[in-house]
Amino acid sequence: MSAILFQTIDWSQVEKTEHKGETGKAFWQTIQSGGLRIRKVTYSENYMADHWCQKGHIVHCLEGEFISELENGEQFKLTKGMTYMVSDNTSSHRSLTAKGVELLIIDGDFLK
Repeated sequence: MSAILFQTIDWSQVEKTEHKGETGKAFWQTIQSGGLRIRKVTYSENYMADHWCQKGHIVHCLEGEFISELENGEQFKLTKGMTYMVSDNTSSHRSLTAKGVELLIIDGDFLK
């Protein structure tokens, strides 16, 4: 991974893309810098991911609350100010929320 020069991100200027879940929708704003991806993600009410994710992430809850569910059935409730982290290919997981949530998600090559 190459050095990242100082920069600011004005999220109001970053395009939103829509991604359908099994239920609800996710809206992503994505910044890609080499092998690093930073996303501000909003899940709608009654959102459930449509797949089990194998990718590593650092996920920080900015607003609201959500459940991170592992494929083995374990569930972890995260609320505003909480963070979880996981490496690639270690714990299959998916997100769900009843009321909606806003997250900052960082992932990339460093989590392999």
